[in-house]
Amino acid sequence: MSRLYNVTPAEVDAAWKAVCQAGGGAGYDEMKIKDVKEDEVNHLYKVWNRLSSGSYIPAPVLLVNIPKAKGGFR
Repeated sequence: MSRLYNVTPAEVDAAWKAVCQAGGGAGYDEMKIKDVKEDEVNHLYKVWNRLSSGSYIPAPVLLVNIPKAKGGFR
């Protein structure tokens, strides 16, 4: 099942600028901000294209158990 997201290129650009301001970090693909900046226009276009065409499939979320002070996990 594909989903179309009503995302504009301007929204992708604004999100990218927010990531850069926050200092970002490597995601599951291990790309760093400097890696994306080397071909920024191409990378941002690919993100927008995948979102707007419905071909974007998010990666699974990693489950992490956090130990509680009195035992057990959350």
